[in-house]
Amino acid sequence: MVFSSGIAAISVPVLSLLQQGDHAVVVENPYSWTIKLFNNFLPKFGIDTTFVDGSEIENIENAITPNTRLIYLESPNTFSYELQDLQAIAKIAKEKGILTMIDNSYCGPLYQQPIKLGIDLVAQSATKYIGGHSDVVAGVLTGSKELIKRIFDHEFMNIGPTLSPHSAWLLIRGLRTLPLRMQRSYETAKSVTEWLSKHPAVDKVIWPFSPTFKQAELAHKQMQGCGGMFSFTLKDPSVQKIEAFCDKLRHILMAVSWGGHESLIIPSIAGIALSDYDKNNSRHQLIRMYVGLEDADYLIRDLEQALAG
Repeated sequence: MVFSSGIAAISVPVLSLLQQGDHAVVVENPYSWTIKLFNNFLPKFGIDTTFVDGSEIENIENAITPNTRLIYLESPNTFSYELQDLQAIAKIAKEKGILTMIDNSYCGPLYQQPIKLGIDLVAQSATKYIGGHSDVVAGVLTGSKELIKRIFDHEFMNIGPTLSPHSAWLLIRGLRTLPLRMQRSYETAKSVTEWLSKHPAVDKVIWPFSPTFKQAELAHKQMQGCGGMFSFTLKDPSVQKIEAFCDKLRHILMAVSWGGHESLIIPSIAGIALSDYDKNNSRHQLIRMYVGLEDADYLIRDLEQALAG
């Protein structure tokens, strides 16, 4: 089922699956508007949420209550790349009669197939890799015929997040080159992360297929490939140093989103008030970079001159 945005592909099924008195278990640090959906919107309808660190199965199990109807995942998430063991969580959920849903936008449909691992519903932002050209906003939801029909016949038709014909055509165009673009982005990200990890000004690089990634074994187990987005931190994580680095970039654009042809970068501090910045908070230090279709050497030269001095 296709939607007019990625957040619509998340919100509509969640509204379909939950009702007053229900409870959801949601992993920490998902997409910002997903947080707002569960934190601000659903409580108006008497729906409770518990956020947990999903990297440990026990945290999810311990958060389940008699009223839990949904376990919502995002693996990897799209700033610090924490993973959840999808197969293990799906097994627990099925034993307890709880539905599972995941935001699969980071890997897209080629590099991770959560339904094969037992997840019930898979949402993804088609604005990203599927569209692939930064010129369409759309979302996709996949699942069993029974669940999709239930969502389509009620919440989808009442809320009306229908994709326009032109946007649908743009998605079809994007699908034709999806395997080529994903492979190119992956290979370039591998080269760039390897270079960054050796740079004296860089403290650490976080990418699910990096050999130093703390959940690398799980990443290779449930992902067929890796997206071209990663984060890194500087040895000097001050606001001034992060701002100076980003300002010196000549070719890599500072912007949100990912999945298009151009490389993008965005520091966490772009969404944090200076008064709230905590240099000891590792998430505040993160600089997220998406690798597009440019040559690795072209990107490395830009990063090198921005990191100098």
